[in-house]
Amino acid sequence: MSKINPNKILPTIHKTQTIAKSRFFKIEQVDLEFSNGATREFERMGGSGRGAVMIIPLLNQDTMLLIREYAAGTHSYQLGFPKGLIDPGETPDEAGNRELQEEVGYKAATIKPLRKLMMAPTFFDATMNVLIAQDLTPSRLEGDEPEPLEVVEWPISAVDELLAREDFTEARSVAALLLLQRWRDQL
Repeated sequence: MSKINPNKILPTIHKTQTIAKSRFFKIEQVDLEFSNGATREFERMGGSGRGAVMIIPLLNQDTMLLIREYAAGTHSYQLGFPKGLIDPGETPDEAGNRELQEEVGYKAATIKPLRKLMMAPTFFDATMNVLIAQDLTPSRLEGDEPEPLEVVEWPISAVDELLAREDFTEARSVAALLLLQRWRDQL
């Protein structure tokens, strides 16, 4: 394995300007100068800065809960873990429990952080906190989904079948599944 240089100097940002904006994102142009003198204009999407959560709800030691929801980007229904933005003033655990109640109809007595993930950090500043939710009890909060989400109980022992599905392709859900397996191996 090659060594990683911990003293790598970050490029100097000379100018940042917003060049496009929507309800969810802003696109910025960033004028950079690297330590070797090279200059570049990069474009990046800025998020809300609040972060987001993805919850792996464990109904019991053998069963996890997934949701099937509409994915506008691919105009399809996708199977994955519940997720959502962290609201102002919320911790990731609080946001995870709120999203769990809105999307799955359960609340968790125990929430454990697994890992923070970045989505396309070359172009996008967005952090996803992956959480495990345990000791679930029924509890429903009103969410912002346009239609009821389908909740799917899935046996943890059937991970290979889940990974083979055409509707389980969202990379963060696949990564969360790997993190769940590693977490379970350490128990």
